[in-house]
Amino acid sequence: MEDRELQTLRSDLESDRVERKASASERDKIRQAICAFANDLPNYQQAGVIFIGANDNGTCANLPITDELLRTLADMRSDGNITPFPTMTVQKRTL
Repeated sequence: MEDRELQTLRSDLESDRVERKASASERDKIRQAICAFANDLPNYQQAGVIFIGANDNGTCANLPITDELLRTLADMRSDGNITPFPTMTVQKRTL
């Protein structure tokens, strides 16, 4: 996904393809969003995006994005709490 499309999604407060989390502390809620996007019930056939480090209004939450955080997020795919395993990508992007 291009940075321009991510920027548009981050700013769109009404999109049901986007979830924003100021931190990664609510792991169960992040997993729920991953499941919802993987199921694609509205049949968008487009990726859902979870912005970790973004406030609900789309602004930056100043969360340090560390290698450990990226590993923790990537491990959610196969830690046994989401089945079947979703297709997902974890990336650090600066928008």
